[in-house]
Amino acid sequence: MKGNRNKPRKDGARAPAKQPPGKPATPRNRTGPAPSPAPSRASDAGPARPAAGNAQPARPRRSGVFPVERLPVILEVLPGEDYALLDSGNGRKLEQYGPYRIERPEGQAIWQPALPASEWEKADAVFTGDTDEEGMGRWRFPRQALGETWPMKHDGIDYLGRFTSFRHVGVFPEQATHWRHMEGLIREARRPVKVLNLFGYTGLASLVAARAGAEVTHVDASKKAIGWARENQEIARLTGKPVRWICEDAMKFVEREERRGNAYDIILMDPPAYGRGPKGEVWQ
Repeated sequence: MKGNRNKPRKDGARAPAKQPPGKPATPRNRTGPAPSPAPSRASDAGPARPAAGNAQPARPRRSGVFPVERLPVILEVLPGEDYALLDSGNGRKLEQYGPYRIERPEGQAIWQPALPASEWEKADAVFTGDTDEEGMGRWRFPRQALGETWPMKHDGIDYLGRFTSFRHVGVFPEQATHWRHMEGLIREARRPVKVLNLFGYTGLASLVAARAGAEVTHVDASKKAIGWARENQEIARLTGKPVRWICEDAMKFVEREERRGNAYDIILMDPPAYGRGPKGEVWQ
């Protein structure tokens, strides 16, 4: 009946007003904030919000220039004139160095090889012995006896590969990306550029820099490595380029250069995991 709408109750309070169909009733208690509606799904539920009286102060917004995001760089060794990574797996790697197919230890190759065993069996030289990077070992030549050295070429620069007792062969092809970048910087400078190559090993990076027009200081603690590097300079026909060959502990040389006030435009560093200086200094 129409006369019964909002009729006062005996306790003095009005009866709640009817709500439109499909719309939930809203409590009329004004002494505090209305409760939040129940979430429609369990995934909608989130952390409880503080009451209006306990609201947290807003966080200040950052302003200015944000730093550029830096992502890790993975260098991929692509096949070159005299090098190609053929396969890897089971703690070994199979590579092509000039005319020779070489098998060596590689502790990070924990997967299975992609090539069949018949391809691995075609290796001309296999390093056996200590699997540590600086560990001693020996070479086995399954097909025929090979000499200690053989001719190699990188980007038009001739040099010697060599079977060493530390499983290395005189070049680290993964560094070629850095060499190309360095060469570009030297040529773009259009002025004399001073390059310091620490732990220079057999000198291929030094020769790349010298060919591009830089004045190079090559430092290595090994007399054998220095001799090998100078030999590579002759083979590459770059003896007329300005390269200083220094047989000394790298850290001592740098400290002395700092005291003398000598500066360089580019510094290359590819230190070994372990090594010894000419006077017994230990690098680790």
